[in-house]
Amino acid sequence: MTRILLVDDHPVVRAGLRALLSACPEFEVCGEAPDGAAALRLVRELSPDLVLMDIRLGSGMCGLETTRRIARLPDPPRVVVLTSYESDAYVVRAVEAGVAGYLLKGSPPDLLFQSLRTVAAGESALSPSVVSRLMNRYRAPRTVLTARETEILELIATGRSNREIGSALFISGTTVKTHLAHVYEKLGVENRTAAARVAADRGLIVPG
Repeated sequence: MTRILLVDDHPVVRAGLRALLSACPEFEVCGEAPDGAAALRLVRELSPDLVLMDIRLGSGMCGLETTRRIARLPDPPRVVVLTSYESDAYVVRAVEAGVAGYLLKGSPPDLLFQSLRTVAAGESALSPSVVSRLMNRYRAPRTVLTARETEILELIATGRSNREIGSALFISGTTVKTHLAHVYEKLGVENRTAAARVAADRGLIVPG
């Protein structure tokens, strides 16, 4: 039997998942957590096989930071993201954080069950639309933003100046300008405001 910890800040969603998973005798929901701190505590206490994790968890740690911290634990469970968000920025960051699966909340139950079986068996599981996004992203590498370029764009979206961005990332203002020049070329824009808008529209940065 695969023991699963549910992590979602909405009680109704957790109740729905618990009811759904209870229909499969191979799965057991061993606990529920409304936030990242509770998830870390329950992972230590319950030693689940899998964690079904939402990305947005209200205040406190997001699901991706929680996943990173879980990965640092001794003998950590595998994490499957279950979210409404499918932008490139979320997908790439989730993969970098070490998730074993990325599914959308609109996925049919059969896909959820099969994905959990796949991850429990030591493999990875991605929603079909997520696979398509990743394939499209890497077929056009000139438009792929680096991690640093993404960080800079997200700070621009919050209204930071080049100097403030440099201070936040411990790089010089000149280096910020160099990164922005590359971003403008990749996105086909001429200024920082347009770059942040286009990146957000394309799902290349995580809002707010």
